[in-house]
Amino acid sequence: MQRICFILRVKMDRIQDYLNAHQVWPEMEKAISDAGIRNYSMFVREDGLLVGYFEAEDPEASLRTLGQTDVNRRWQEHMADYFESSGDLQKGGVPWLTPYYYLK
Repeated sequence: MQRICFILRVKMDRIQDYLNAHQVWPEMEKAISDAGIRNYSMFVREDGLLVGYFEAEDPEASLRTLGQTDVNRRWQEHMADYFESSGDLQKGGVPWLTPYYYLK
């Protein structure tokens, strides 16, 4: 299982709107799970820094699978205006952080 961490920036004037809008649809949660993504967590700081984390056997394949779903397309459109740049993991708009330490 690979661990993936990424960062995004939510627009400062849209943080509360983003949090209110980010009630993940049940069909989106199902698509994420069906794509093989596990332990997906997101954290946000008051300055708009957003940190995401998930695990997958093959993250690239999982994101490709998720990216082909209609619900993901609708979700990305729904959330896009809240970010300073592309928040679409499937289109390379979110660089992954390099892991350097892990304690089991």
